[in-house]
Amino acid sequence: MFCMSKLILFNKPFAVLSQFTDTRSPSPRATLSDHIDIPGVYPAGRLDRDSEGLLLLTDDGRLQARLSNPRHKVEKTYLVQVEGTPEQADLAPLRRGITLKDGPTRPARARLIAPPALWPRTPPIRVRKSVPDSWIELTISEGRNRQVRRMTAAIGFPTLRLVRWRIGKYSVEGLAPGQWRMLTL
Repeated sequence: MFCMSKLILFNKPFAVLSQFTDTRSPSPRATLSDHIDIPGVYPAGRLDRDSEGLLLLTDDGRLQARLSNPRHKVEKTYLVQVEGTPEQADLAPLRRGITLKDGPTRPARARLIAPPALWPRTPPIRVRKSVPDSWIELTISEGRNRQVRRMTAAIGFPTLRLVRWRIGKYSVEGLAPGQWRMLTL
């Protein structure tokens, strides 16, 4: 019997956990179950509670492994708002690969971009009038815990807002926070 795999593209809002239940907190936090009511699908990878953007969910274990296992080197593109105004030279260590506490990263693609036309974040980031901010588009092919935030901090530009825009060929474009779209593969 031939079975079609489901793949859900979900625009995870800020402050939503990348899991269906919250087992750690005495007061329940928002989870995937607040947005997606489809049995048998599971996240292919994670996105931190304080990050936003594309999260893929599937009912296909092989696809889940292919999308989330670092050995497959699936590229993930992030739009990163950072504190400060980096120059091109500041991004060079990201392009070479930098050493974090858990070892060296693979080289990333990094470029400065104009502020993207994104949905407003709720709550908004803290704005400090005396400290400018900038945007970087960063593409990595691994996915360590809080890796993008640690990479930007390592070059002296802490992350203020982090939006995963793309995983492989799939993009969050056209989905508002909390919205999802199902593909049948």
